[in-house]
Amino acid sequence: MAVKRIVVLYGGKADEHSISCISAANVLRAMDATRFEAVPIGITKEGAWYYGVTDPRDVDTSSNPLPVVSTVGGKPVVLDMTQGRDGFFVRNADGGLDSLGHIDAVLPVLHGAYGEDGTVQGLLEMMGVPYVGCGVLASAASMDKHYTKVLLRQAGIAVTPDVTLDVRGFDAKDGFASHAQDLLQQVEAANLQYPLFVKPSRAGSSFGVTKVEHEGDAEELAAAVFEASHHDWRILIEQGVDAREIECAVLSPSPLQEPEASLPGEVVLDLRNNGQDQFYDFDSKYIDAQSSHVEVPADLPQDVLERVRRTALKAFKAVDGAGLSRVDSFVTAEGEIMVNEINTMPGFTAISMYPKAWQAMGVDNTTLITRLIEGILQD
Repeated sequence: MAVKRIVVLYGGKADEHSISCISAANVLRAMDATRFEAVPIGITKEGAWYYGVTDPRDVDTSSNPLPVVSTVGGKPVVLDMTQGRDGFFVRNADGGLDSLGHIDAVLPVLHGAYGEDGTVQGLLEMMGVPYVGCGVLASAASMDKHYTKVLLRQAGIAVTPDVTLDVRGFDAKDGFASHAQDLLQQVEAANLQYPLFVKPSRAGSSFGVTKVEHEGDAEELAAAVFEASHHDWRILIEQGVDAREIECAVLSPSPLQEPEASLPGEVVLDLRNNGQDQFYDFDSKYIDAQSSHVEVPADLPQDVLERVRRTALKAFKAVDGAGLSRVDSFVTAEGEIMVNEINTMPGFTAISMYPKAWQAMGVDNTTLITRLIEGILQD
């Protein structure tokens, strides 16, 4: 069997740039070299594509927990849309172009905006290059928490109560303080119960998320909306739910196969168990391995676990998912299930739920990556 050449995209312009680098390192380590030749391409925070930069596997994350793509030693990547899988080139110092050779497929290990939101997917669709993961619609809709809820509600799937804001006309000079009373009135009209979580509609990894705990505090609410506005002009104010967040990994390598759902898992916040106030923020997800740990399966009755799996599969289909996704749900003490969000390119760090969930099912990282790539190869 001929070895297939796979471009692995990582980095990117989103806030999750560094997490993408760490995820890509783990994906590259897991790729079966007898089947695939990896062609790593790093994308800088400014959006420039480079080949030949420092391999993410060689970065010491213990001393540099937030690595970034550097252009040092690399060459700019140039795409020729007309040549499809043969359209990947690098530009030399003299301006000439050298081909990167035939590319069989792309694995875009990109999180957040300009990578997980349908933009790169659309580019690859136009080039006619196969790629791992969700298509344009599922990527764009799942990246936008507001439209995720629209699709899920239409499919009859429960979601958390919320208010969606468009803050493009808000006065930023006073940190939205002049809009505080209006924001409070909207929350009260929607009968949202505290605590509230204010978050950007199109950002990931808990960037810009604030917990609002004091009922009736208009200034606290306005400050939270202002913080979220640094990441997006569409803001969600969601009702806090007294529930456990249960995550389910969905795998659908081939469009001809039914999607599979892993056993649902739970990220246990260890600081919260010690009596400290904590929610699942950026550090808990990616940086501080001591603040949380993953349990798969989650400590729930078997019938609830199965309903979470069925809900995850239904949500994945509702957004037209493909390849892989992690579906995050809230499960109340009464067993009610509400989908919180869908991550179409979940993290692959050492403490990420998606690979750990499949490991608990007996699927190691190499097998997982192999299935994802082979599922989209056309010849």
